[in-house]
Amino acid sequence: MTSPFKHPISHALTSFNGIASEPELNVEHKAGATVHQFPPALWKSKPGKAKSPLDLAIEGSRDFFFREQLPKGYWWAELESNVTITAEYIMLLHFLGLVDHERERKMSNYLLSKQTEEGFWTIYYGGPGDLSTTVEAYFALKLAGYPAEHPALVKARAFILGKGGVIKSRVFTKIFLALFGEFDWLGVPSMPVELNLLPNWAYINIYEFSSWARATIIPLSIVMFKRPVHKLPPAQRVQELFVRPPRAIDYTFTKEEGIFTWKNFFIGLDHMLKVYERSPLRPFRKRAMAKAEEWVLEHQEESGDWGGIQPAMLNAVLALSVLGYENEHPAVSQGLKALEHFCIETDDHLVLQSCVSPVWDTALALKALIDAGVPSDHPSLVKGAQWLLEREVRKPGDWKIKSPELEPGGWAFEFLNDWYPDVDDSGFVMIALKGIEVKDRRSMNDAVKRGINWCLGMQSKNGGWGAFDKDNTRHILNKIPFADLEALIDPPTADLTGRMLELMGTFGYAKTFPAAQRALEFLKKNQEPEGPWWGRWGVNYLYGTWSVLCGLAAIGEDMEQPYIKKAVNWIKSRQNIDGGWGETCESYHDATLAGMGESTASQTGWALLGLMAAGEADSSTVVRGIQYLISTQRQDGTWDETQYTGTGFPKYFMIKYHIYRNCFPLMALGTYRTLTGGAE
Repeated sequence: MTSPFKHPISHALTSFNGIASEPELNVEHKAGATVHQFPPALWKSKPGKAKSPLDLAIEGSRDFFFREQLPKGYWWAELESNVTITAEYIMLLHFLGLVDHERERKMSNYLLSKQTEEGFWTIYYGGPGDLSTTVEAYFALKLAGYPAEHPALVKARAFILGKGGVIKSRVFTKIFLALFGEFDWLGVPSMPVELNLLPNWAYINIYEFSSWARATIIPLSIVMFKRPVHKLPPAQRVQELFVRPPRAIDYTFTKEEGIFTWKNFFIGLDHMLKVYERSPLRPFRKRAMAKAEEWVLEHQEESGDWGGIQPAMLNAVLALSVLGYENEHPAVSQGLKALEHFCIETDDHLVLQSCVSPVWDTALALKALIDAGVPSDHPSLVKGAQWLLEREVRKPGDWKIKSPELEPGGWAFEFLNDWYPDVDDSGFVMIALKGIEVKDRRSMNDAVKRGINWCLGMQSKNGGWGAFDKDNTRHILNKIPFADLEALIDPPTADLTGRMLELMGTFGYAKTFPAAQRALEFLKKNQEPEGPWWGRWGVNYLYGTWSVLCGLAAIGEDMEQPYIKKAVNWIKSRQNIDGGWGETCESYHDATLAGMGESTASQTGWALLGLMAAGEADSSTVVRGIQYLISTQRQDGTWDETQYTGTGFPKYFMIKYHIYRNCFPLMALGTYRTLTGGAE
């Protein structure tokens, strides 16, 4: 098999001792952003000598990042999620008739390696069994040739039936089963293709959905209109996952209690839409299908990606296939190649990542090295900064719909994703870039100026920021039957608003600046009663509170104010006996678990950075946290972390960023040394 990969990812940055790479793209380089090639002896040099346990810890971690920087100047670690991403890849390849038995063997090995002793699969390490995840893994293994009598499937089937069977699984699981005739399309919530025709000023239209939902729903609306069925041989079917043979009533949706609720309203509307969908009279169908097809083709990146995420990519390929595009068509073949570029493959395993994060990883690594005291002209920093500058987004994306006057700028998460830059990556990239002495300072300053202007232009009316769109706040959309992941919108959140305050403060904006004033009001309104802030993109209250406190300090807020002291005291109250901090993913389900969990390196880093931003560097709480990080560091300068501390969709999709356990401790240790002079 010819590997689609080129550059290595170190074993220290992935759960596999394998290889992965940046896809080879013919992307025109931007002026002033040439990556200079430095001899390894120069750019991996070690400035300074260790003088204390703190210095040793910092330098060990710093040297780790020097070692892991890839030749082009960036860092790239695995983004680990759950097995549905790889299971759905198996399903897609079967649907397209593109089964490679050797790759499928490796994917099956990966699926089995993640099954628990109890027989189920989880959405994060140590979490409870998840029905939909287990159904998809089971189905993928059946497609790969595993018999129902296989011990792994026997245990998984018992769990699935004990949870109510396929009928109780989530929407996306039912859609994948319906593609193969294992679930009736009647039981899938409606998403009529005519939705694509609604004008942008309509209360509900495709641009009121979050970017990730939009990029998934539009191709899915094509698939759901066509309702294709790829019939399976008996050995690959999964009818044994129904508690009993399904009846028509099983395909209806459970209503909430109450005379009137929005959920019940949308369930009723779904019934009406299903009647409409069965009608031969759909006058706008042809036009809607053409517009959806045009949107899918237009939004494919040069790299073959759609939206930079697996759901959008996989469903776009599916949509084109059901429209009659052959597997050899450039749009389909490039899409499949893009999915390959998201894979990590070894001799025995193959995993498809839900996304790749080189821009985010590189910004985090640069910030950690800067905080560790690496000189601003160090070749490692210069290479990383210039690599980031090449990835500035200079094209208008979907955000232009609500901000037509705003000029392009900022950064995305992936190697290439011009349609969807985001304020979090953009903010952190610019914070990391500040002060690095690249060759062409003017080009960097211009890029930062454009990025700040774009970020400020993305502020929502309520004073906060979402990730990819402004004013994406139609909360009612999360009540429709299709929205069982509760993630159809991208509303402003505290963690992103804190990041924008930190960006403004870093570049000299005053607290009296109008955007900063509106952001401060937003944060005060959204603080939890006990003092923390909820975290949308990291687990959870520790993440949100860290981001907010850093933003408040950077913009010049008086950190002695009662509302800030309340947050500080909350962090202190959550410190574990070992000196670290941790928070379970379950805190998204149960807020009483906020800030509680086994200590992790990344979450300890967040807590310490938040406390130090609030002036607590000399406190015994911070000293104990620093001691925890030093005592748990490995000899190679890294930290272990099994827990998932990143968030895709709160409650339903958790992420383990393999760079987090190393970059945030280094930031915390370096910041502590800077603030205290390295006092033991």
